[in-house]
Amino acid sequence: MGKQHSFLFIITFLFPYMLSAQDVQVEGYFRKDSAKLGERVEYVLKATYHPSQQVIFPDSSFRFEDMEYLGRKTFVTDTRDTVTRDSVIYYLSNFSLDPVRNFTMPVYEVLKYDSLEYFPEEDQLALILTLSEIPPEPAFKDNDTYQKIQREFNYPYFYIALSIILVLGIVIYFVFGDKIYNHWLAWLEKRRWNRFEKKWENVTSTFISQPTASHADNVLGLWKRYLELVTNRPYQEWTSTEVAMDLPRDGILDDLRNIELIIYADRKTEQLPAICQNLKTDCRNMYTNKIELIHEHK
Repeated sequence: MGKQHSFLFIITFLFPYMLSAQDVQVEGYFRKDSAKLGERVEYVLKATYHPSQQVIFPDSSFRFEDMEYLGRKTFVTDTRDTVTRDSVIYYLSNFSLDPVRNFTMPVYEVLKYDSLEYFPEEDQLALILTLSEIPPEPAFKDNDTYQKIQREFNYPYFYIALSIILVLGIVIYFVFGDKIYNHWLAWLEKRRWNRFEKKWENVTSTFISQPTASHADNVLGLWKRYLELVTNRPYQEWTSTEVAMDLPRDGILDDLRNIELIIYADRKTEQLPAICQNLKTDCRNMYTNKIELIHEHK
């Protein structure tokens, strides 16, 4: 009886742990139910597994069939006790003409000599048609009336004027070319900043009054896209920790995580106005540094 009780003890208490070290729970879904042809959509892929397992997500080399890969957004792995959670958002464009598109993506468990695929259930994306009906065939009206064309043109004067303009352009380019080019680049950056600032005020005011997950995602997306344009660094692909390492401002990691808590845990904070102002200051500092670098280049 002692051996039997010992065997039952091992089966009862160790079998769940042996099972949890093998199973990978996967969930995948689109963040919207329908989209136009070629419109960008977001596909969320989540995996839950044991910390001892090595699980990887697909990258740009994955075959997306009728979907076009536009990029992805990764997040910090969350491990608590014996459960690890990972998630990635894929940005895709649908080019399938099917009224309803079924789609799924796997995650891979890397073993010593092999790998396993885990697929979530397929999710559906409906196609939104932009034309409700085909317009009638256009009717063309005949017009065979002779139209007199003016053919006279003073080509010698045209070529002389063109040569003068060309010579002046070459002289201006070699004398003032770099200065003019730098002023033009600075003007483009200022125009970009003005557009960003106007859009930022609208997006953040909506976010502060309605701190939902979608509005929080819009704020982070706009902020990272502007930083990418100014610095040419892939901020949209970086995690909050990687962004904080590249922008060493005190408190930036806390600001980003407070916004991500709204997206993934619906946990709101009263510091949203200050957080939005801090993120805008980061963008302004990057914009100022870019303008200084442009003017320093001679």
